[in-house]
Amino acid sequence: MTVQLDARPPATPATGNPRQSSGRLSRFDTRFSPYLYIAPFFLIFGVFGAYPLAYTFWVSLHDWDLLGADHPFVGAENYTRLLADTDFWHALVNTLGIFVISTVPQLLAALWLANLLNRGLRARTGWRMAVLVPNVTSTAAVAIVFGVLFGREFGMINWLLDLVGMDPIGWKSNRFASWVAISAMVDWRWTGYNALILLAAMQAIPRDLYEAAAIDGANRARQFWSVTVPLLKPTIIFCTIIATIGGLQLFTEPRMFNSGTNPIRGGPLRESQTLTMYMFENAFAPHYNFGYGSAVAWLLFALIAIVAAVNVLILRRLGGDRPQKGAAR
Repeated sequence: MTVQLDARPPATPATGNPRQSSGRLSRFDTRFSPYLYIAPFFLIFGVFGAYPLAYTFWVSLHDWDLLGADHPFVGAENYTRLLADTDFWHALVNTLGIFVISTVPQLLAALWLANLLNRGLRARTGWRMAVLVPNVTSTAAVAIVFGVLFGREFGMINWLLDLVGMDPIGWKSNRFASWVAISAMVDWRWTGYNALILLAAMQAIPRDLYEAAAIDGANRARQFWSVTVPLLKPTIIFCTIIATIGGLQLFTEPRMFNSGTNPIRGGPLRESQTLTMYMFENAFAPHYNFGYGSAVAWLLFALIAIVAAVNVLILRRLGGDRPQKGAAR
């Protein structure tokens, strides 16, 4: 008598092909997971960026008194008043003047400093860390020190000018002189920051490009302008945009540089009042006209976008093509 054993497991109810379920899940993950990964940024930006921007534009269309209960709709009246406001144009000229005087030397000095730190210096790590010290220093402390340096009666700058036989300069009462003083403060604080960004980009440039240029007879200066600068063009554009945004939104340095009963005016005759200071003056004390201040904020936003776009176009026109091996002569 023989017993036949069946090794097959008992039949179970059909529950579907697991490979098909796994394939559907994989396709779903490939299709939708990237959106889930980037969703937190857009949610945070929507709450803290897009919504305040849209709400500010809505407020700019109203006569919005912070101390009042009613906020009547006035349309574009705040913008038409603003375009006819001489104080607004005065602040705009101050902002552009300080921006040009501070940004151009700042980026050129940062490029030179980054190239210097990229060489084989002794204790170069310490030097690279040292250039960031002005950026981490308190802005209030920097403004106080520079306010003393540029003092009219007992300032060190006027003392040095007196040694060479020059008359003292009223750094706070003269419009152009106040631009120079504030620009010096901004350059001292942000040059090292931009230099480190440019230095990081220089570290990524292949060394064989410099070797090929040296074989072709290019000296160190020629290598810098023919190899380094063209390859740094994207980073230079980034630094320019960041400097444009910061330069046109300048507030702390001119506010701390001026003193008196109403420093938000940037001096008795608004010598160094920027657009952000003018916006603060109208939106808060002493006017409390939030609608008018919001209109200033939106025109400042448009100005930053226009100036940044112009800077990018100019840099792209001035920048050359990426260098090839053996092309630097």
